[in-house]
Amino acid sequence: MRTEYTIPAGRLNGEAAAAGIISERHIHEECGVFGVFSQETADVASLAYYALYALQHRGQESAGIVVNDDGVFSSWRDVGLVSEVFPQERLKSLGTGNIAVGHVRYGTTGSDNKRNVQPILVNHYKGRMALAHNGNLTNSHELRQALESKGSIFHTTTDSEVIAYIIVQERLKSPSIEAAVAAAMDRIEGAYSLVLSSPSKLIAVRDPHGFRPLCMGKLKDGSVVFASESCGLDAIGAKFERDILPGEIVVVDKDGVKSDTSHCGKAPKKLCVFEFIYFARPDSVIDGSSVHIARQRAGAFLALEHPVQADIVIGVPDSGLDAAMGYAKQSGIPYGMGFIKNKYIGRTFISPTQDMRENEVNIKLNPIRSVVEDKRVVLIDDSIVRGTTCRRTIDLLRKAGAKEIHMRVSAPPFVSECYYGTDIDDKNKLIANHHTVEEIAEIIGVDSLGYLSLNDVVKLADNTHGGFCTACFGGGYPTAIPQDSGKDRFECKISERKKEEDA
Repeated sequence: MRTEYTIPAGRLNGEAAAAGIISERHIHEECGVFGVFSQETADVASLAYYALYALQHRGQESAGIVVNDDGVFSSWRDVGLVSEVFPQERLKSLGTGNIAVGHVRYGTTGSDNKRNVQPILVNHYKGRMALAHNGNLTNSHELRQALESKGSIFHTTTDSEVIAYIIVQERLKSPSIEAAVAAAMDRIEGAYSLVLSSPSKLIAVRDPHGFRPLCMGKLKDGSVVFASESCGLDAIGAKFERDILPGEIVVVDKDGVKSDTSHCGKAPKKLCVFEFIYFARPDSVIDGSSVHIARQRAGAFLALEHPVQADIVIGVPDSGLDAAMGYAKQSGIPYGMGFIKNKYIGRTFISPTQDMRENEVNIKLNPIRSVVEDKRVVLIDDSIVRGTTCRRTIDLLRKAGAKEIHMRVSAPPFVSECYYGTDIDDKNKLIANHHTVEEIAEIIGVDSLGYLSLNDVVKLADNTHGGFCTACFGGGYPTAIPQDSGKDRFECKISERKKEEDA
């Protein structure tokens, strides 16, 4: 069914403020994890560094690496991009070892300050453990309350530390670290892809639903590596071996690789479909499906669902580009490069005044006038959250002379919170919950608007590996949802907490 809207002449400029759409909140990546096990002492820190660099798109708030040299752990973690956290001398200071665990973070539970940077290091009387986590637990609040009531002291506000505590608890009564992880999986719920190191083993774990990706590869010297995406393997010259199965525990030690599949098949597969739409890098392969092809397929579906007469198809860099190619190929409308993206804006870019914040999109993106001037343009983007960022992008196209703008979104409208690691935490702030498609089109200033349907978004993968989680698009939650996360309890003032309690 087509859902489009043609805006009457003279109503294209400036209704965002009147509609109460004040500021855009981008959908952020979750986290990226990495691990390597070498039979010989090696420069595993550098391997982790290059892999994390390739996984940087999954989190730009912080980075960390732990090197394990025969049970002696060296670590460095800090807020910033990988290149900022690990200048050459800092990386060298980690030394050599046979195991490394790495992490890049965008936090959805806990703030972005240094105490929440991963990997998490734990000391207990049976040894040490370093843990990197991608995902979000749905029963973290209950587990943390139970642990705190028995005297446990937390140093972070993340659910990753809850996982570490549970694993250590189980380790104290288990014969091995892998047995402890298996027991912990019976207690933790939600999304988690983990890479952890004990003094002598490297372990990779994926939750039974398989919400978040995790894969395994090998280097030429036989070293085993794990990464959130296959692009992390490519960056260090590792050969992709396979994806970790939902519910699988993979253990690597001096005797080789072992797999525990006792938790596999306990839950329906629910890989986050937004991995294909936005999170993952286009050159990655997740659960046997090319991200690049999946995004082109999204564009092709959009062309079938929402055809329009136009002169050119362009995409918003970066995740809109592949979908734009797919739309152009399916529709027969020429594809063009409509924007240049400034590649030199990192997390240090500051917008200290309102005027500068308003102009931020102008600095990040600039339209190519010769491509769009006097053209009927199909604009492809991956999502609309609140509407103001895309509104400013559309304004840039208007100023560059675009005659018509028909926006197509390679995802369904966001209507629900995500509890599994995607930064969608308040459905009241989502524009699709307050306005119809026609109203959104008018607010953002386009001649027509079409979203990918919920029916087609689950068809993006080019295989039949299983199901997707589409909860944020109204597809239903695959697990029980938390009633109270309590995640900001230690990050707001007492008076603010009291107001919430009184309310």
